Amino acid sequence: MLDINKIRADFPILSVKVNGKPLVYFDNGATSQKPQVVIDAIAKYYQEINANIHRGVHTLSQLATDAFEVSRGKIQQHINAKFPYEVIFTSGTTHSINAVANGFTSLLKAGDEVLVSALEHHSNIVPWQMLCERTGAILKVIPMNDQGELILSEYDNLLSNKTKIVTVNHISNALGTINPIKYMIEKAHQVGAAILIDGAQAVPHLKPNVQELDCDFYVFSGHKICGPTGTGILYGKEKWLRKLPPYQGGGEMIKEVTFEKTTYADLPHKFEAGTPNIAGGIVLGTAIDYMNEIGFENIAAYEHELLEYGTQKLLEIEGMKIFGTALEKTSVISFNIEGIHPYDIGTIIDNKGIAVRTGHHCAQPIMDFFKIPGTIRASFAFYNTKEEIDSMVDAIKKAKLMLL
Repeated sequence: MLDINKIRADFPILSVKVNGKPLVYFDNGATSQKPQVVIDAIAKYYQEINANIHRGVHTLSQLATDAFEVSRGKIQQHINAKFPYEVIFTSGTTHSINAVANGFTSLLKAGDEVLVSALEHHSNIVPWQMLCERTGAILKVIPMNDQGELILSEYDNLLSNKTKIVTVNHISNALGTINPIKYMIEKAHQVGAAILIDGAQAVPHLKPNVQELDCDFYVFSGHKICGPTGTGILYGKEKWLRKLPPYQGGGEMIKEVTFEKTTYADLPHKFEAGTPNIAGGIVLGTAIDYMNEIGFENIAAYEHELLEYGTQKLLEIEGMKIFGTALEKTSVISFNIEGIHPYDIGTIIDNKGIAVRTGHHCAQPIMDFFKIPGTIRASFAFYNTKEEIDSMVDAIKKAKLMLL
């Protein structure tokens, strides 16, 4: 059991008022709020050890380097990577995906196939479209059903010896669907394909075990797991990280530079060109420590309660339509009310201090599938409460009376 009042006290922003009302923050799918320990850690870095890393013999540089590499080790342990150098710091999920997609340019030829799912965020569609345009490879889409689940029989049929990489999210940002990635990884490997898992929406809710999953790449953003913005992780199996060329050139990622030839640094620095977000990388480790103290099993159980409660309460509203009714689902409810544009609901309940996301959630193909312009998305975190859900439902009912 979680002590919700104690947890909420860790997050200063939850005591803020919006439009004169207590903040109800249900936009966790876009970014999580930050506990005081994370906020303090950012200030501590800049106040006490601010220096560039991996380059200086002076004390501050060594302290900053040590803290940065300790954080890498924490993340390695958190996702159960085999080696610390399989953990690459990036600016976020988008950066991580682009690094892999760019690397595959040299590995694909015309007629090869890249598989993406119909449930993807734009950041896990567009880089692969760009890759296919560069190489002449063919992009194929794993279809979904009306519940927002991937059709695995169609996935099986799409796989062939032409498939070179499969890319799929662990959890859908728009619908909350938890995809059967273990099965998908096994099937991809049977045809010799690599597979990348977009874990941006999964890491706030669960601990991915990359060795147990046997995925080739797993990517996520720090700001969705109570960490700073501008931070992310690219996990890659050593064999793939050695095979792929670096994504960017510059300082830190080189071993030797002459005007005739440059040789690249060893992992992980090969993929970490330039001065990184040092404070962000260090504090991402702080955020993961905080989440682990609460416990991901506790988080998952509590958020499932919120999902069930929120679903039940919302369905009491006449004209309510929930999109994404997969059997395996996390604490995201995407919905509309018949006859009302989602933007109008979102705007009115914001006046009551309630923050939800409206629109296509950077997942326009999903909205096209359902033939809708977008949805209202309420995404819950472990610091939310059933009372906040009640406040949202009451506000939606009042908004509905105003708009119909």
